[in-house]
Amino acid sequence: MPTCDIKKNRTLAIRNTMDFPVIKKNHVGLYCKFNIKTLFEQLFFQHYCIVNTAKDIQRIALSTIDDEYHAIGRLKNYIDASFVLAVRQILNCKGRIVITGIGKSALIAGKIVATFNSTGTPAVFMHAADAIHGDLGIVQQQDIVICISNSGNSPEVKVLTPMLKTLGASLIGMVGNTSSYLASQSDIVINTTVEKEATPGNPAPTCSTTAQLVMGDALAMSILHCRGFTVSDFARYHPGGSLGKQLYLKAENLYPTNARPAVTPDDDIRTLIVEISGKRLGVTAVLDNNNLVGIITDGDLRRMLEKGHDVNHLKAKDIMTTNPKTISGKTLAVDALQLMRQNNITQLLVVDDNEYKGVVHLHDILNEGII
Repeated sequence: MPTCDIKKNRTLAIRNTMDFPVIKKNHVGLYCKFNIKTLFEQLFFQHYCIVNTAKDIQRIALSTIDDEYHAIGRLKNYIDASFVLAVRQILNCKGRIVITGIGKSALIAGKIVATFNSTGTPAVFMHAADAIHGDLGIVQQQDIVICISNSGNSPEVKVLTPMLKTLGASLIGMVGNTSSYLASQSDIVINTTVEKEATPGNPAPTCSTTAQLVMGDALAMSILHCRGFTVSDFARYHPGGSLGKQLYLKAENLYPTNARPAVTPDDDIRTLIVEISGKRLGVTAVLDNNNLVGIITDGDLRRMLEKGHDVNHLKAKDIMTTNPKTISGKTLAVDALQLMRQNNITQLLVVDDNEYKGVVHLHDILNEGII
């Protein structure tokens, strides 16, 4: 444990008062006034009062990362038969998965609930303190309750666990103390024991909550693979996100909002310019008796003018590109984007059953946040 280094220009004043720790600095150096009646306050002060350089800050940060890294590494020892049994029980659950905790463990429980829900395992959060004041009605007989606690001996947990047993719910304890009350009352114990926290004197949950979070992810991913959960399944639960749109948004969701530019092969240049500029997509299809025979872009018009052609007698058929790139309405927007990139174009014509439906523009895809 590092100690305070009292130098020439630094005076350390410690008073045995009831004040909450206060640290202030004046012209003579660093003064600390705090309550030293508990060992924790002394340890906390000794560890942090000397952190005043970039090197010190980096040392503390790296030490914290190392502590949590090693705590996670130890979890491999706890992926045992009990963990496998917990996964199988959750897979066979006829009710819901209710995840509960108190304090920082409750926050971890909320995150694990979110992960379960997004990966195909319905779950609900129940705060342990609220549970013993009425919210216990959430729990039904066929449910599985995962109770998360580092100590396993919190007063709320001690009140809650026998009530859960009375309701007939199965109890999985995710606990950092396998000799605790929660461990003794659980049907299955998932061990998340850590050697220490990253804070001096172990007062604030750091390594323990990280271990809980990682073990929750390990549970969720194991269940996900056992269910055969796919990327397409994930998209169903994330329709508003970028990934979800990549997996479900199709051309048929985009082109109906656009105009449907079209000319015939014998239309003159003036008609082409009006159609392309008026529909504001930088392109027009060329239709012959409603059959798609070509495409003309604003770039085609520019290149024609740059070559100095006499435009008075030119028709659409003279400058159109035959066999244009097309997609169906069922084409995923992300696949349409890939096709645009491969061909260095910004528009694609949508054709279904040999019928020209409309245009998907690059901006339509970008506006949806696909990339």
